[in-house]
Amino acid sequence: MTDGPTLPDTLPPLTVDIDGTLTGPDRRLDPRVIPVCRAWPAPLVIATGKALPYPVALCEFLGLDSLVVAENGGVVVVGPTDTVRFEGNREAAAAAVEAYRERGYTTGWSETAFVNRWRETELAVAREAPLAPLEAVAREQGLTVVDTGFAYHVKSPEVTKGVGLSAVADELGRTPAEFAAIGDSENDAPAFDVAGWAVAVGNADTAAQRTADHVTDATHGEGFLEAVRWLRAVTG
Repeated sequence: MTDGPTLPDTLPPLTVDIDGTLTGPDRRLDPRVIPVCRAWPAPLVIATGKALPYPVALCEFLGLDSLVVAENGGVVVVGPTDTVRFEGNREAAAAAVEAYRERGYTTGWSETAFVNRWRETELAVAREAPLAPLEAVAREQGLTVVDTGFAYHVKSPEVTKGVGLSAVADELGRTPAEFAAIGDSENDAPAFDVAGWAVAVGNADTAAQRTADHVTDATHGEGFLEAVRWLRAVTG
């Protein structure tokens, strides 16, 4: 048995989103992406809006170095240099969400959803919740709201996946322009801006597609595989 596909050494370092990019529409990890990620010949960064335990666990189970941008750039982990960095204002996010509750709204999560349980730098609200009043209370705290396609994230405006990728690249002695980026949402656009190659999968929102160098025909995990084929063609 082989450990995965043989990928050319010319492929660049990669930063890749999880939900909507490595998963199917049901948010389950597409099993076809696993051998590709495991065989990636350069550093691979998992960049997500999820709280830190999720991407760290994904790296662990894929057998990858812990190279993580979590919470939309709020948390950065670079295992090879033993670096953990936190940026953002969770207290302001908590104040915004409390004001949102005082106006009669809820975050929309059940007790067992655990969406915010481990968040260090931001808070997330279900997309079924009203957006306009959430944006209003966020502005009062000097924060912004980012729609990742799976949740509304109340966060510091200066904290982005692009800033997180730049921090990882610096720790690795690289520049963000050496990286390729694959994603599906407006929170991926800042990483697209600083990466050397940016690919939006076919299910990506307008902001991601507008910022990308290439948009795949296929969606979700199949779109990731198509993005890899495109990167092989343009970087080989």
